[in-house]
Amino acid sequence: MLRTIDAHPIVAVTDLARARAFYGETLDLPVETAEATMAVYRTGATRLTVYVSEYAGSNLANAVVWALDEGLEDVVRTLTGRGVTFEKYDIPGTTWEDGVHRSGNMRMAWFKDPDGNILHLVQGM
Repeated sequence: MLRTIDAHPIVAVTDLARARAFYGETLDLPVETAEATMAVYRTGATRLTVYVSEYAGSNLANAVVWALDEGLEDVVRTLTGRGVTFEKYDIPGTTWEDGVHRSGNMRMAWFKDPDGNILHLVQGM
């Protein structure tokens, strides 16, 4: 029933102006639609909707995942230079250096938006 329909992530935030600065400027996502209580960003072939909600940041798991074919370390370096802090998790079988968890050929990095939503980069899945 849904197998041919694209899914689009949606993230709750408390302060839309702060979220617009983070998603639009820090992450360099082009805005497609901007309204009083929501914004839609283009990310690859999909859209990411950011909207105002009192429940923002209450999810303790990944909110959005970007799968990269290559260049994860470059993205991490660029975002670090823009003030993004990467999370260090204790994951068995992984090493961590400069914001990147490594396990064999897999590279993973997690960071949070200003509301604490967990965003994830992965390469080598």
